[in-house]
Amino acid sequence: MQELKTKIENPMLPKTFQIHKVIKETYDTYTIELSGQDCKSNFIFKPGQFNMIYVFGIGEVPISISSSSENTSHIAHTTRSIGAVTNAINALRAGDTVGIRGPFGSNWPLEKAIGKDVIIVAGGIGLAPLRPAIYHLLSNREKYRKVTILYGTRTPLDILYTNELEKWKSMDVYITVDRTDDKWRGNIGVVTTLIPQAAFDPKNTLAMICGPEIMMRFTIQALQSKGISDTDIYISMERNMKCAIGFCGHCQFGPAFICKDGPVFCFEQIKGLFSKREI
Repeated sequence: MQELKTKIENPMLPKTFQIHKVIKETYDTYTIELSGQDCKSNFIFKPGQFNMIYVFGIGEVPISISSSSENTSHIAHTTRSIGAVTNAINALRAGDTVGIRGPFGSNWPLEKAIGKDVIIVAGGIGLAPLRPAIYHLLSNREKYRKVTILYGTRTPLDILYTNELEKWKSMDVYITVDRTDDKWRGNIGVVTTLIPQAAFDPKNTLAMICGPEIMMRFTIQALQSKGISDTDIYISMERNMKCAIGFCGHCQFGPAFICKDGPVFCFEQIKGLFSKREI
């Protein structure tokens, strides 16, 4: 019996989940909702954590959980088709099965944000790892002050969760695109151009950022210029993860491992490394 328990708790051993639903978010991005006994019984995660998704016969990739941490009847992951495994994930249909290892990693500091203004800055598919945090803020709205979401994508066709963005009315939501046509009536420009529109108390604000690293770098600089402390800026870094348990070394980031010490980091912890090239 002890041997069986050890095998079940092996972090390298995936559990099988069935795809309950596939949602096409954009032309190249899909959300898969997974169901299984573990969803209802003991799948507990915190906003910001990720799973390793294994497509049998193809391979495995780390994908942030993009569903609510308070309702785990289904577990969602949003993926963009950029490689062999994500192409395979986005070709799956309801009824297909995948392997899941997780959840892994650190989480967004929602407890620390209680009583503060919260500013969320997302670039592209970076909205997916922040979505569970947004769900938590919505369901516990009375615990937080002003909440602002700043979201930037390449084009209007790249905007995720369009129906939900319209429903998040208890928060201030600003969207911008890099380029568009005459049909777009919203903001045009990089996401940092939205920061002047956001109203927040820089001495009592917590910021959560996820997107391409260059976007996060300029966003951090813009928030710093507004007076937000490095200790109140958190970023999610998801790159080069292979094993998810700090064994393979692919995600080493200076003395840290992104899969174990991240993906969510307080900027104060890593600012000395974040600005260096080739790390």
